[in-house]
Amino acid sequence: MRNKVIVLAIMAVGLFAYTKVMASIGSGSPPPDAPVDQRADLIRVYKSERRMVLLKGDAPIATYQISLGSAADAGPKQREGDEKTPEGRYEIDWRNPKSMAHLSLHISYPKPEEQRAANVNGFPPGGNIMIHGLPNGWGLLGEAHRLWDWTDGCIAVTNAEMRDIWARVPDRTPIDIMP
Repeated sequence: MRNKVIVLAIMAVGLFAYTKVMASIGSGSPPPDAPVDQRADLIRVYKSERRMVLLKGDAPIATYQISLGSAADAGPKQREGDEKTPEGRYEIDWRNPKSMAHLSLHISYPKPEEQRAANVNGFPPGGNIMIHGLPNGWGLLGEAHRLWDWTDGCIAVTNAEMRDIWARVPDRTPIDIMP
């Protein structure tokens, strides 16, 4: 029994070290922008369906199956650490090509009213909610990541899908996150 515990501890430390090293390496270079006629002007997320759609006008131009925060079905994000994905209208306000996950697009959560509500209740609202790929070094998981909701409130896709989303979604694109 003791040997099993030692082996598990060594494996856990090794996985942690691997993840830290891969996170510091980054995602590599981002893809070029998609042609204008293939760029989205709205993102719509359907949390209950674990689905994200990029739209141009009223026409869907791409659909992705997603993973969310591990408490995504418990309503909208309200505080740091609740592992919920926000609900409402936001926008993509910046991007990070060197994030610890494969590329990331930042969602403008919290809105001022969400910040005020958290302050009134005496806790931080959280932040750094992103659309992102898999943690760097874990890309081989591919579509298997969809078997469970594993983020802290973010929207996760495969690395290949994230490259497509990065190319198609300009900064300031609105995103509607629905229950």
